[in-house]
Amino acid sequence: MAQLLTHWVGGAPLADESARRGEIFDPASGRVVRHVPLADTATVDRAVAAAREAFDTTWRASTLAQRTRVLFAFRELVAAHRDELASLIVGEHGKVHADAVGEVQRGLEVVEFACGIPQLLKGGYSENVSTGVDSWSLRQPLGVVVGITPFNFPAMVPMWMFPVAIACGNTFVLKPSEKDPSVSLRVAELWREAGLPDGVFNVVHGDREAVDALLQHPDVAAVSFVGSTPIARHVFTTATQHGKRVQALGGAKNHMVVLPDADIELAADAAVAAAYGSAGERCMAISAVVAVGDVGDRLVPAIAKRMAGLRVGPGTDPTSEMGPLVTLEHRDRVAGYVAAGADAGAEVVVDGRGLAVEGAEEGFWLGPCLLDHVRPDMTVYRDEIFGPVLSVVRVDDHRQAIRLVNDNPYGNGTAIFTDSGTEARRFQHEIEVGMVGINVPIPVPMAYYSFGGWKHSLFGDTHVHGTEGVHFYTRGKVVTARWPETQGQTSLHFPTSS
Repeated sequence: MAQLLTHWVGGAPLADESARRGEIFDPASGRVVRHVPLADTATVDRAVAAAREAFDTTWRASTLAQRTRVLFAFRELVAAHRDELASLIVGEHGKVHADAVGEVQRGLEVVEFACGIPQLLKGGYSENVSTGVDSWSLRQPLGVVVGITPFNFPAMVPMWMFPVAIACGNTFVLKPSEKDPSVSLRVAELWREAGLPDGVFNVVHGDREAVDALLQHPDVAAVSFVGSTPIARHVFTTATQHGKRVQALGGAKNHMVVLPDADIELAADAAVAAAYGSAGERCMAISAVVAVGDVGDRLVPAIAKRMAGLRVGPGTDPTSEMGPLVTLEHRDRVAGYVAAGADAGAEVVVDGRGLAVEGAEEGFWLGPCLLDHVRPDMTVYRDEIFGPVLSVVRVDDHRQAIRLVNDNPYGNGTAIFTDSGTEARRFQHEIEVGMVGINVPIPVPMAYYSFGGWKHSLFGDTHVHGTEGVHFYTRGKVVTARWPETQGQTSLHFPTSS
């Protein structure tokens, strides 16, 4: 019988006896391996109450030294259990083990960034802003904050949020994806082992009922979200209507522009890695190559040649380079886009729909797909597919390429491949996208910069982690003080700096 997971509330597992359950699959075998409880409003209330109590009684008043000691201990535990966490990801998401280890490492870098919180929270001080008056600024935590995170990075994306939030003095309620939530529970255990007080970090599983309960809860001060654009819009609209601070990162359609002067071998390697890594289930995956001039005639065969050598198989197999998709429904949806592209006139250069993996025939498999001569009006171009499908769109010149990218409603990430510094500089200046790579296909910022897109890829004005994350999880306060030596006279004049 498949294991039934628990929530994590107040520093301990919380069993859920409600009737609603979700199934968790091993995508490589197609088998149900666990069941996840889907929280009702009462369970959400318990988690928020535990977080609020921890904020009011312990964590808000904790010293910066206490917080950093816990963060450093947590960092060491995550590093020590890196392979274990990666194995949990492989078993529920399906990505290959090396990719899962890399995901944990990128999340760990945000923990390391948060370990420097004493420096990041330093305010400013001005002496004698007026006669005998000093003024200073400081930043204070918000209270209970929430993270709602997607299936594609069940370790890394939550780690974009909770290390910074907790370091700033907030308490945290995580609602992970119900498709692969086990790693979140293991992280909760590591927090407890690191010495984090009970209630500071909580995990609640669920679907829309749990999400809406968190968005509307009066004791939740802020919400961080990563997922599709329609849900990001719902999260932003609902939470802001209930007076909460929100950062909601939505979908993407990331373009890789290749100019005629680009190194074709480098560009082809980059396109294959960025399009098919993690089966394309990355918000920063390249899903559209924009071939400028005649470069497509050289680039498409080079990409296809590399695709022929890709090994698709279970993530537990160290020889696998790409695993299955997360669910059967998602696999069928992605395959449908390939069919729709072919019906609309695109050329299917490489068709992965017939892939079979020996010994794992019931897995959710779809091989890498490559479509050429894709037009912007096709659904395979317009929609966020989130799978191993790469479309090649051909344009005449770099101006058309920039216009194509800027006209797209998404603005998460983009890249240009060129040997021209002039063209690269023009591209980075004119492109309307939040994260830009120059001869780098997946320009995910390091932890000390912030991650976030433009246009329909972000709702709210604050990106995640980095210094923007610190500002999101705190609010500013300015104190003005005077210690008079003698009793002054009453005055109704507006105060000035004289």
